Amino acid sequence: MPYYIYRVASLPMRRLEKLEQHAAFREASARAKVLRAEAASAEAGSIKVILADDELHAEDLLSQQRSPQPNPDDD
Repeated sequence: MPYYIYRVASLPMRRLEKLEQHAAFREASARAKVLRAEAASAEAGSIKVILADDELHAEDLLSQQRSPQPNPDDD
């Protein structure tokens, strides 16, 4: 399965833009770090790396709302 790199913009509405695709995590992670450094000043959205079967699956996973992890101190 390939690793996809997406730009996720949330304003004015949530938008996903596929930037690149890599076969190995190490390559995808290194490239995402470079893109994040470049985008830090532009504030064009966050850069995400995701492992998926295809582009449709990647976009589906990125579109899902995830509930926050429970805080162990919330007893």
